[in-house]
Amino acid sequence: MKAPLVVLGATGGVGRGVVQAAIDSGRPVIAVARRSSELKALKAGYPQADLTVLAGSVANDAAGAKLARALRKLGRPFAGVVAAVCGSAERGRLLDSPAQFLRRKLDEDLLPHLAAARHLLPLLAESDRGGTYVLIGGPGSEHPWAGYGHRSIGAAALRMLARVLHDEARQQAVRVQLLAVDTPVCTEFNQRHSCPEWPSALSVGQRALALIDHDAGDEPPRPIVPYAVRAPGPALLPPRIRLPSPPASREHATPASSAPPATSQPATSPAPTSTNTVPKTVPLPAAAIATAQEPDCTSDDKTQRCLLDARALLKSLTAPNPKQEPTPR
Repeated sequence: MKAPLVVLGATGGVGRGVVQAAIDSGRPVIAVARRSSELKALKAGYPQADLTVLAGSVANDAAGAKLARALRKLGRPFAGVVAAVCGSAERGRLLDSPAQFLRRKLDEDLLPHLAAARHLLPLLAESDRGGTYVLIGGPGSEHPWAGYGHRSIGAAALRMLARVLHDEARQQAVRVQLLAVDTPVCTEFNQRHSCPEWPSALSVGQRALALIDHDAGDEPPRPIVPYAVRAPGPALLPPRIRLPSPPASREHATPASSAPPATSQPATSPAPTSTNTVPKTVPLPAAAIATAQEPDCTSDDKTQRCLLDARALLKSLTAPNPKQEPTPR
């Protein structure tokens, strides 16, 4: 039996992704949120899962202490805590808002993380091997987010809070890490206007769960763990350019059964017979020339033939016309 995972802010967009990732992996979940009605709806969505809902808050120290007492009454050791706590999404310039606005945003976005850590880290320390406490950070922590400067300040402060908690929690044998998600997250609430490059809430939850399951015998954990966006697949190479052989060279082409050896000279095309026809030099890009010289197979004979055909074509395109009158200077 796996130990349950405590998810703070379980009914939010990212919190729902964490809950789903934990349930998909067969882990029991204790979902914590403020509103009982939203918790009931969340539990109804997973009727077969080991999902316990608990109404609670970490808005301040008093609420955090009350939540810790309620969790302790469950009598179940916890494998970890994922804090997906975030305040309301408001937009505006800092210079257009009073100082009280930033204070309120820090009270909503930053201080609840401190209140939760102060009262839930001791619960994790009570288990035999300790546990992992994962904070989920948002975008704008390293560079200002236009229109959301208050969010950038709060996200940057959360990064430093995670570093401090990471160092101080070592004495309690608890690992504290921040999962830094530098882009907005696609949730079920904003998926209609989300961008394709945004990670999904489920993928963020899976990444947070991987930090929870981190083996203590591995390399020392880092306080800040960037969310690893899946790298795009290898770029498709352009189709090979097959350059047709000139008509004259085809007449003198060597059959495939008797391809010329590597030391033979490439065939040359005769000069045009019409005095009014001026051959034009068609420049080819370097990529096309390089692609044309690539063999179609690993056979040495066919490889050499491809090279000869390409060289003959290039020479016919660039060869001067001996019957053309010189251009007056």
